[in-house]
Amino acid sequence: MQRKFAQVDVFTSVPVRGNPVAVVLDADGLSDTDMAAFARWTNLSETTFVLPPTVEGADYRLRIFTPAGELPFAGHPTLGSAHAWRTNGGTPRGPEIVQECGAGLINIRVDGNRLAFAAPPLIRSGPIDQSVRTEIALALGIGVTDIVDAAWVANGPNWMGLLLDSAQRVLDLVPDMAALGDYEVGVVGAYTDVEAGEPNYEVRAFVPGQGVPEDPITGSLNAGLAMWLRATHDAPASYVAAQGTVLDRIGRVYVDDDGDRIWIGGQSTTVVDGSVEL
Repeated sequence: MQRKFAQVDVFTSVPVRGNPVAVVLDADGLSDTDMAAFARWTNLSETTFVLPPTVEGADYRLRIFTPAGELPFAGHPTLGSAHAWRTNGGTPRGPEIVQECGAGLINIRVDGNRLAFAAPPLIRSGPIDQSVRTEIALALGIGVTDIVDAAWVANGPNWMGLLLDSAQRVLDLVPDMAALGDYEVGVVGAYTDVEAGEPNYEVRAFVPGQGVPEDPITGSLNAGLAMWLRATHDAPASYVAAQGTVLDRIGRVYVDDDGDRIWIGGQSTTVVDGSVEL
């Protein structure tokens, strides 16, 4: 059966310089096995399937698969799928798009030429055991004392956040992916003397256990990091994170805390638009 399909580059306005997501826009009738097989075939960090909503108030339901399995929530697939849904005629019932997914209902707002999702609550937070910090430091090729702070920032994916002393330290990491194993590790470091329009932080994400050694640009991780950095490390209410630099991407994640919710936004662009036989 021919189904509407798009491949969207997320967190960038420049095609092929962001993080791609494959979106099947009329996935009704596909089995779990069909979805998992197609996600393995695309071999992208995530592939999504848009379905009719099952709860009141949602505009659509989204299922999100990595090559290794299903996720309850992920950020760049949320924004990329919302972009594809709007581009193909989707109209929200209210002022914001409401996405149903495994993590519940996710609000998505139009913010100029960007879409932004409301960061979901953390399902795991708090400090990371010293033994785990030591193990992760060794896998990243740094000393334990190079880690300024570390905390769980899980909001679907089981992210742990590591704060290093500088953005350059983040860029210099050469991780041992085998040693990282099934850990889902996000690393962040601040830039100094930031001018208007330049990023405040550099972020990298390592998820080898999900078949994604380094994710180019990661919405869920940035959402978790934003909640942590705002609460404990005096991050600005609005800031920009760069991600994907070492992968020759120019990802930009826009974080805005409006006092009620933290919004994670960015631009998206459709690179492939057509149909797929599924």
